[in-house]
Amino acid sequence: MDYVALFHKDDDSDFGVSFPDFPGCVTTGRTLDEAKDMAAEALALHIKGMLEDGDDLPHPSSLESITRSKDLNDNGVAFLITPKTYR
Repeated sequence: MDYVALFHKDDDSDFGVSFPDFPGCVTTGRTLDEAKDMAAEALALHIKGMLEDGDDLPHPSSLESITRSKDLNDNGVAFLITPKTYR
């Protein structure tokens, strides 16, 4: 199952990654490739923790709904990420 990740990059920073469907799940990477790898790992760990706590996983929001929503997307670039445990 894929989830939307938002990548952010300022001129003087690493790539930041957040997940609108998983508030609090964030990571960074020096390069875009590293950020994508870290995102898959961070999402897998976040999901694992939720499942261990007995929490239900959210259904993935659509790419369209996230890119249109100012509340969910603050000018990030959207990518689909598959958590490593589901590959």
